Amino acid sequence: MRSDMLLAAVDALPLPGCEEVRPDAKVLIGFGAPEELARFAARPGWNVYVPGHAAEVRQAVLAATARGEQAYVHVPAESNAEPRPGATDGFALVREGAAGVVLAVGTTLDPVLRATAGLDLAVLYTAVVRPFDEVALRTAVLAADHADVVLVEPCPRGTSAHHIAGTLIHVPHRLLALGGPDGLDETELARAVREFMR
Repeated sequence: MRSDMLLAAVDALPLPGCEEVRPDAKVLIGFGAPEELARFAARPGWNVYVPGHAAEVRQAVLAATARGEQAYVHVPAESNAEPRPGATDGFALVREGAAGVVLAVGTTLDPVLRATAGLDLAVLYTAVVRPFDEVALRTAVLAADHADVVLVEPCPRGTSAHHIAGTLIHVPHRLLALGGPDGLDETELARAVREFMR
């Protein structure tokens, strides 16, 4: 486990009685357990954060406590090279492209960017998977020439696939869901994406 990711979670936890924390806030932190991440992602009423950098871990914990959320923050063993602004607010466009959309969650962003280099694909990034940012996904898919979506998550394959299907229920689309070890292996990612795209 990268110590900076773990330390960021610990440092961001507020002290008892802190005025910036809502009394109804309930924040649980999990360390590198993909199965737990999938379990909380399936629970109604929980906000689920999957930070890809130590700075995003801090943002997630501070935001959840300040807003009084019932939140699960998944702290992974890996880290992206740099944090992304707004990553804990929804889906952010990292790279423009017209041939399809790749949604990278948390620490999968750096491998996704390397694996899709040279491809005409839009890359969305997020460090929060619940609530699911339907508007940003739909906007990106409708802007592309093909409604092809690749979901890459650092948790069991397909954890958020039903949210994509629900978001695009009126948009004929194709979906490739990748997760677990294949979500972080750059070579496997590149092969899978190239085989899937038209």
